[in-house]
Amino acid sequence: MSSCVKKLYGLILIYMFVYQQRKRLTFLEEKPHLKGIINSILFMPWVDLCFVTGGSDHAVILWNEKDGENLWKPKVLHRNLHSSAVMGVAGMQQKQIVISVGADKRIIGFDMLAGRADFKHQIESKCMSVLPNPRDFNLFMVQTGTPEKQLRLFDIRLRQTEIHSFGWKQESSESQSALINQAWSPDGLYITSGSADPMIHIFDIRYNAFKPSQSIKAHQKRVFKAVWHHSLPLLISISSDLHIGLHKIA
Repeated sequence: MSSCVKKLYGLILIYMFVYQQRKRLTFLEEKPHLKGIINSILFMPWVDLCFVTGGSDHAVILWNEKDGENLWKPKVLHRNLHSSAVMGVAGMQQKQIVISVGADKRIIGFDMLAGRADFKHQIESKCMSVLPNPRDFNLFMVQTGTPEKQLRLFDIRLRQTEIHSFGWKQESSESQSALINQAWSPDGLYITSGSADPMIHIFDIRYNAFKPSQSIKAHQKRVFKAVWHHSLPLLISISSDLHIGLHKIA
């Protein structure tokens, strides 16, 4: 094989590699959020492939894939139901309802089939994230900025009724950070939360207690998140101390 042929063959391989990389990575051209940043993004748990974004422009946007073209088309679900930044979005499994929570203290359930808000609820504190239960598809947890009532449990069937609140006394700071997140256990009975103290707090939603059922001193600085193994009694956690923690739960 001559040197020219080898060079040509090498260029073809490079071109094919670059082409394949471009096919794997797609940046969406359309920008339906009018200003600010996107605070939350999540795939919906439905048959059709789609995801939802919530932004600082108060908008909630649904993105659908156009078959066979690798194109994603945005559809505005609502822009005016929130009066401040949308901080969290989630889709309910049993119904095509998109939950959005915002810094305006509002919790909105938008019915995709009806094309309107199914319910609206306002609490006394800003909302920072929302997390549906992985087993009971009617339940979802909202993280708020209220000390000792940071987590609020809701049932979609009860509309504007808060089932229960959970929380902890924060020693190091009164402010609540949106960087601190929660995670459900695979069976949907427990939820973990990081904290600024730094502790991992574990709550059992079967009991009517406001305080954690267990708190684990895990790191030297604030804990951002602790997530569960799908079948073993193990937690892994991340922290601003730059360590990853592995915890066996009794």
